[in-house]
Amino acid sequence: MYNINHHPEEQILEIEDSTSKTYAKIHLNQGASLQELTLNGQQIIQNLRPLIYENTYASAILFPFANRIKDGQYTFNDQDYQFEINQKQENNALHGLIYNKRFDISDTEVSKNKASVVLKFKEENESNGFPYTYQIKLKYTISNQGLSLEFSVKNTSSKSFPFTVGWHPYFVCEDLDQSILQFDSTKKIIIGERNIGTGVETIQPIKNFKLKHQQLDDCWVLNSGDVNFKTPGYELKIASDGDNNFMQAYTPPFENIIAIEPTTGVSDSFNNKIGLQVLEPNNQFSISWSLQLNLN
Repeated sequence: MYNINHHPEEQILEIEDSTSKTYAKIHLNQGASLQELTLNGQQIIQNLRPLIYENTYASAILFPFANRIKDGQYTFNDQDYQFEINQKQENNALHGLIYNKRFDISDTEVSKNKASVVLKFKEENESNGFPYTYQIKLKYTISNQGLSLEFSVKNTSSKSFPFTVGWHPYFVCEDLDQSILQFDSTKKIIIGERNIGTGVETIQPIKNFKLKHQQLDDCWVLNSGDVNFKTPGYELKIASDGDNNFMQAYTPPFENIIAIEPTTGVSDSFNNKIGLQVLEPNNQFSISWSLQLNLN
């Protein structure tokens, strides 16, 4: 039987099924990010200490933009806007506005085979860089074989706004050099100075991408929403049901760890328009990401 434990002082949710050795930890005050995940006894996501969340954005939900905005500046509907620069070294705005917000618990459900939690955040204050209000709803559903994360945003302001969305999980494995990413792509984002996306280039079709000796901070345009992460110990299917799918892969200074980030946009989407969408007042956008585990 699954159990959900809320620790209000630490703003942490723990989901556990001792029978299947499945465990998840969600930090409500860090954008409801999934900081630990073990499925069927196999650790998939681990705490990245001594690296800190403010630098890694581990498992952060990325909204209203994924990745970077050059100089934090963009123009929308003939108006110029300035985001706060939170990546000082490159002078960019990075990973949106909700990664450090506190989410509230809206609903929970447990059964013998799975557990789910619904978490919400409401932005009622317009900021200089993003003068709009909106509501975010997340639903995590966890079983011993996988996880689903449903994201939705509603535009509660009187004006339309631009956006992209992403998820920033890091996955741990036994040996990254012996691991492979499988995905379908024939295009890659051109990354310029300060890790800013400047365009799209056609590449040789990719099916199997070996991770041996790779140092990555790269983004591909996906022809489908499915990515397989094959490791010596397990295989993980990472799926998105979105229409526009990109994958950002990043290897941090941490052994046998890789970030595999499903996104709907790329670095500097607010300026290069790659993947950029517009949400009209009172309209809602939804997307789901899922993880499915198979043990070797």
